[in-house]
Amino acid sequence: MDFELTYTKVGDYFIPDLILDEDPVTEKFYGKYGDLRRTYLQEHKPKLWMVLVNTGRADDHLTSIEREAERRMDILLPQMMKVAGVTEELKARDQMAWVRLMNSCKARVEEIIFTELIYC
Repeated sequence: MDFELTYTKVGDYFIPDLILDEDPVTEKFYGKYGDLRRTYLQEHKPKLWMVLVNTGRADDHLTSIEREAERRMDILLPQMMKVAGVTEELKARDQMAWVRLMNSCKARVEEIIFTELIYC
């Protein structure tokens, strides 16, 4: 491919006449879980990632992973809270204990999501 680079003299310097793309390619943000899935596929399953990209299914795949992960979080977190005894009464009585239990419940639910959806 032949292409000639032209320059413009500015003072004592020659500056190349470059035209940048108006819309640089930026990666789309799919949400926390979609982005984690994309990173996992790119780093650990590059062949599968290339198949998804080349067939145009990567966007749909990552969006569906994000939706499913959020849905599971919405379903599992309240169940986990109930089993752990995280209540408004506990929150009023002992906020630090409530925060510890909430963080524990969320971490356990995220571990389930990571195992079943993200890192598989």
